[in-house]
Amino acid sequence: MGVTTAMCNTFKKELLEGLHDLDNHTIKIALIKAGSTETYDAETKTYDNADSTYSGGTLPAGAGLTTGTNDEASVTGNAYSVTNNTLTGVSIALSTADNRAYVTFDDKEWQDITASAEGALIYNHSLDNHNAIAVFSFGQTVTSTAGNFTINFPAVGSEGATALIRLV
Repeated sequence: MGVTTAMCNTFKKELLEGLHDLDNHTIKIALIKAGSTETYDAETKTYDNADSTYSGGTLPAGAGLTTGTNDEASVTGNAYSVTNNTLTGVSIALSTADNRAYVTFDDKEWQDITASAEGALIYNHSLDNHNAIAVFSFGQTVTSTAGNFTINFPAVGSEGATALIRLV
């Protein structure tokens, strides 16, 4: 159905509730397969959305990578698995010049895999429901055939202006 780059609305609320601790929780990333059957956007709530709850109550049915259709990219090769999809190099900063808080991560690379993906979901693996943080469209299907698949996160730019996740 499609992938639209967005910070997830539930993440914004849960951040204010103190649910996410980006410094100490395990933050992971999952590839969304090309031709996904669900829509992934600001309304995405969790990694595995079936019958989950979040701090705002019961989740409605909808965009989760394992909601019956399994929209997580099919990947061959040992480098891509739940255990090694952790994002590293988490850095939280504040630009007082622009009144902007932002979060950055190291680029993520899986070596020697075969995969096709149209986007990715960043989620908090430390929370029981694996709550969604953000969804990112690659703008096209990206394919790797027995090679490296790399997600290059944007450079932070001046005062965090182009950081991956930023609050203004």
